[in-house]
Amino acid sequence: MNETYLALALFLVYWMIVIVLKRKGILEKYNITTYGPVLMIRTTKGLKLLDKLARPGKAWKVYANIGIVLMFIGMAAMFLIVILSDIALLSSIGDNTLPEPGRFNEARNIFLIPGVNEFIPLTWGVIALIVTLVVHEFSHAILCRVEDIRVKSMGILLALVPIGGFAEPDEEELFGKKEEDEEDKPDPYGDRRLGIVIEEEEEEEEEKQETQEPKTEEVPEKKATRNQRARILAAGVMANFVVTLIAFSLLFGPVLGAMAPLGNTMVVDVGEGSPAYAAGIREDMVITQLDDTSIANVQEMLDYLDSVEMGSTVQVHAATDRVVSIYEVEVTEENPEITGIMIQDTVEGSPAAEAGFNQGMYILSIDGQTIRTVSDFTDFMGTTSPGQEVSVEVAGSDDVSNEYMIELAQHPDEDKGYLGVYTQGNGFVETSLGFSVGEFPAREYLQLLQQLPSMLTGAAGWIIILGLPIIGFAGEGFPGFSGTLAQFYEPVGWAEPLGIGLFWIANSLLWIGWLNFYVGLFNCLPAVPLDGGHVFRDYLYSAIYRLTNNESKAERLSATVSGTFALLILMSFLLMIFGPYFVHGF
Repeated sequence: MNETYLALALFLVYWMIVIVLKRKGILEKYNITTYGPVLMIRTTKGLKLLDKLARPGKAWKVYANIGIVLMFIGMAAMFLIVILSDIALLSSIGDNTLPEPGRFNEARNIFLIPGVNEFIPLTWGVIALIVTLVVHEFSHAILCRVEDIRVKSMGILLALVPIGGFAEPDEEELFGKKEEDEEDKPDPYGDRRLGIVIEEEEEEEEEKQETQEPKTEEVPEKKATRNQRARILAAGVMANFVVTLIAFSLLFGPVLGAMAPLGNTMVVDVGEGSPAYAAGIREDMVITQLDDTSIANVQEMLDYLDSVEMGSTVQVHAATDRVVSIYEVEVTEENPEITGIMIQDTVEGSPAAEAGFNQGMYILSIDGQTIRTVSDFTDFMGTTSPGQEVSVEVAGSDDVSNEYMIELAQHPDEDKGYLGVYTQGNGFVETSLGFSVGEFPAREYLQLLQQLPSMLTGAAGWIIILGLPIIGFAGEGFPGFSGTLAQFYEPVGWAEPLGIGLFWIANSLLWIGWLNFYVGLFNCLPAVPLDGGHVFRDYLYSAIYRLTNNESKAERLSATVSGTFALLILMSFLLMIFGPYFVHGF
């Protein structure tokens, strides 16, 4: 929460600076407009380039027409997600099961702003945001020129950090709005707002009109048709989806295909005064080999060490930043502490539940066989049969161990004994080499990532894609190949000369693809001022007009319905953010 207050204080200071610069006329001098704390920085550079890019007009129209279809699909999907989220949230409030406020519903994590959202890394997030804004707004601008709509300027939106980009079309041509309505004219004394009409001004205006020479007949004002406007608005969303497709095709194809796991076993703890530390072993090293034996996981390492005599020396092959070095470490005579595997939960009515096993206990041994890893437990249970009696040593939170004689039940899926516990490793296992190791399923994790595109045929795949950097596959999140995670992999094949550069490419593609996907979907929402909101209102107006043949009624009803949708969506987001605080307190 302190970080949130600091960010808020920094933002308020920035806002005060914006106000001062605006009052002094400095912002206006550089053609910068303010909307509260948001700066709109305009430029006319690059407008000629738009005309050149817009020349294959037919191709761009086909491209944008596809975008309209995808926008309506995204609109329906996003609105359904909002409705289902609201139902789930309200149900949990009614059942008194609403989770307490956490990082997933913090206000700063709702916005996809690098440096503000704690899930989005600053470097890769800024790169992705720039790409997202450029392709989205540039596509709007290109389609404006394809449809012969003037583009007045382009630029970016800043609110301490970049929050958006824009292409500024001629609104009178795009929406049929006049640039200066009566209410927009200067009214320094507030007469018009008070309903006061100055007759002298009206008389002067009439005299001017009488003395002016007759004007030639004006050319009818240009106004985009509904389909032209829809193509222009859908072009940005289409661009985001195309960039997503390209980025994810590269990431889940050749880039992940050029990665290989070094191993699953990592050093998680080593005492500074131990022989292993003196030999050069450090935390976060990945164990790839002991002597001439390859090590794929913790179980293989423990099995090998069980065969080595105490006092002998083992050559430990360990990698740091994908560079493998050999360290000679002596096997200690002290037996490593056995921490066992933790019981996460028990199955109701199972032998474990009837024996009194509870969540948080640790299984240390079964029938005298030490249980150090989940693999030990699985392997032993595979040798048992229903009705077999076994002695299970279990330790509680007080570290006091007890033995239980338990008769195993029939496994519900296989022909073997069944204890009825959900287990997990303790996170690390002490070894006879004087350091502790943990296991990460590097090979299986990489395979899951590579198989993700094939999962998109079902809803589960799309849900995983939507939450991949934040939730991942099991709540762990996948921010990319950096930090500890990158230590488990190395580049192979065509990417071997790139070294760490392969992981930079992977991280860039991940965040470019994900952010474009999210921004594209968000803009599909039927809420003005989003692109989807304008398209939704346009098509709704057309449908109502066909039914009523009444322009004013169609305009009024379409504005009311689209405004209601926008309000509902806004209230839904506010409920998601503040609902847990209203229930559990701020």
